[in-house]
Amino acid sequence: MLDLEKADFETFFQRAIELKERYKKGITEKALAGKTLGLIFEKPSTRTRVSFEAAMVQLGGTPIFISAKDTQIVRNEPVRDTARVLSRFIDALAIRTFSQDLLNGFAEYSDIPVINALTDLYHPCQILSDLLTIIEEKGGYTGVKIAWVGDGNNVANSWINAARVLGLNLSLACPEGYEPHVPLPEGGAVTITDDPREAVRDADVIYTDVWASMGQEVEQKHRKKVFYPFQVNAPLVKGAKKDAIVMHCLPAHRGEEISDDVLEGPQSVVWAQAENKMHMHKAILAVLITRL
Repeated sequence: MLDLEKADFETFFQRAIELKERYKKGITEKALAGKTLGLIFEKPSTRTRVSFEAAMVQLGGTPIFISAKDTQIVRNEPVRDTARVLSRFIDALAIRTFSQDLLNGFAEYSDIPVINALTDLYHPCQILSDLLTIIEEKGGYTGVKIAWVGDGNNVANSWINAARVLGLNLSLACPEGYEPHVPLPEGGAVTITDDPREAVRDADVIYTDVWASMGQEVEQKHRKKVFYPFQVNAPLVKGAKKDAIVMHCLPAHRGEEISDDVLEGPQSVVWAQAENKMHMHKAILAVLITRL
């Protein structure tokens, strides 16, 4: 997120909206004809992988999925070697991994765009697509209060970084000891509390995510106890604005971080939110590969 200026965000939003409109009209795109996207994934994925692959195909390009366990990296080939070779084969690389350092290594030694498709520390593409959804649902993000309820994980970190650039009104509710890992911007527009009701008060958007991210499965039982008061359920949603929308980046553990009735309720926009990953990924790929 911090690699972008506000104008870059706006470019991605405008391009995603344009590409989505053209997609709905059945217009065939050829902007990335003859181009190739590599996808190196260490972590399992449904939405991120399929949305990137579909995005590349819909723009006329070709995605190549690369399971990390099938690469020479697992046999200790230096990242700098893999990165420089792949730069001669493909036009962009999206990486979904545990280590931010691994991603940074690819970015340092690649001659092509390297896209963070998720690390343990950040999930920037998710936030870009989520902001697209907020723009569609609320007419923009200026003056919109976004309440994060749950773990201070990679998605929360990227929300804070986006808020730093865009001046978002962001209120995070996290249990003590589970706060985000990035510093808050100065000015008070981003706040952290351990009271979910305080965070959602007058909120336009309520956002949650799983209580235990990938790699934290051994903590699942303990986290259920700690995070139980942070469930996004009907009583909590009633504390926000009447027209507040509920978001979740999925997969959802129904009955844990979000109740089933809220996830399936009229204020939920999670399915439109999931679709927008594909349209935002198209915008990201089009902008980064064509440089236009």
